[in-house]
Amino acid sequence: MSGLRNIVDKLKPTFSEGGKLSFLSSTFDAFETFLFVPNTTTSKGAHIRDCNDSKRTMSVVIVALLPAFLFGCYNTGSLVGLEGLTAFFYGLVRILPMVCVSYIVGLAIEFYFAQVRGHEVNEGFLVSGLLIPMIMPVSTPLWMVGLGTAFAVVFGKEVFGGTGMNVFNPALLARAFVFFAYTPSMSGEKVWYSDWTMMGAQVDGVSGATALDQLATGGQMQWSALDAFLGFIPGSFGETSTLAILIGAVILLFTGIASWRTMVSVFVGGLAMGYLFQAAGVTTYPAWYHLIVGGFAFGAVFMATDPVTSAQTDTGKYVVGLMTGALAVLIRVVNPAYPEGMMLSILFMNALAPLVDYFVVEASISRRKNRVKTVK
Repeated sequence: MSGLRNIVDKLKPTFSEGGKLSFLSSTFDAFETFLFVPNTTTSKGAHIRDCNDSKRTMSVVIVALLPAFLFGCYNTGSLVGLEGLTAFFYGLVRILPMVCVSYIVGLAIEFYFAQVRGHEVNEGFLVSGLLIPMIMPVSTPLWMVGLGTAFAVVFGKEVFGGTGMNVFNPALLARAFVFFAYTPSMSGEKVWYSDWTMMGAQVDGVSGATALDQLATGGQMQWSALDAFLGFIPGSFGETSTLAILIGAVILLFTGIASWRTMVSVFVGGLAMGYLFQAAGVTTYPAWYHLIVGGFAFGAVFMATDPVTSAQTDTGKYVVGLMTGALAVLIRVVNPAYPEGMMLSILFMNALAPLVDYFVVEASISRRKNRVKTVK
C-alpha cells in the first residue's frame, strides 16, 4: 500500500489548486479517499473522529449484499435447468452487464455534477449502483437499467443536492421509473427469459407468474414455503432468498449500520396486516408468506433502513417501520395489479418520514413543557 500511496502523492499536485488538471480535483479526491482514509479532520463542532467514514460504511453494506447477490447468480442459472458452478457462472454473466451499466451511468452523472458544482464526489452511489440491478428482473434490457439509473440519480438525488439530501431511496426510484414506464419488462407472466447460448448449449427460456402473482390471483403458489425461504423461485435478481437477505441483516445489525427498530418494525407491521386479512377471510394462505416472497425481506433489510430517507427519531423508526410493512401487505392484497407492494410502500413512507419525525419531536417538546409546569 505504501507504493500506491507514493504514486497518489506524486499525482496529487497536478490535480490540486494551481495544477494543470485542477478542474478534476473532485474526481481525484474521490479516488484518493476511496483508497485511503482522508487525512483531514473537522476543526469545530462535536464529531466522532475515526476511520469509519461514509465510504467504509457503504463498503460494509456491499458486503452485506453479497450473500443475496451470490445466491442470485446461482438461482438465475438453476431456474433454466443448470446446476452447480455452471448455474452460478451463467447467472454471473447475466447480471454483470447490468451492474456495469448501473455503475457507469450513475457514477458518470455523479462525477459530472461534482465537477460542475466544485464539490467532492458523493459516495452514496457505491451501494445504489449494486442495489439497482439486484431489485430488477435479470431479463431487464440494459438500456432500461441505464435509463432508470439516470432518472434516479438526476431526479432522485442531484435535484435535491446530492447524497444525504435526497427524499426518496434512489434505487427504488429507478425501479419505480422502469416499472411504470415499461411494465411488461418488470411484471406479469414474462418475469424471466433467456434467448442465448452458454458453453455451446442453448438454454431454454422460462416464463410464468411469480409467487406473488400466484398468491394474488389463486391464493396459493406452486413452490413450497421452504423453496420460497431459500430463494429457489423466480423474481428480481437479489430478492428471492430470504435466508441470504437475513445473513446480510445480521451483518448490518452487528456493525450498527442499520437500525433494528426500523427493520423489526417492518416485519411486525407486515405480519400484523397479513394476520388481519387472514382473520377477516380476505386471504387463505398463511400471513407469514408475505415475508418470504417478493421483495418484502429485501426491502425491510436494505431499503427501509436507509439512514437518509427513513425516520431519524427512535419513535419515528418504529412508526415508519410498522406503517411500511402494513402498507406493503395492504397494497398486495387490496390491489392485485401491484402484487409487489414493498416498492410503493417504502417510497410513500420516504415522503412521510419527515412528517412523522416532526410530530415525534413536537410531542417530546410538549411533554417537557408539561413537566416544567408541574415542577413549578
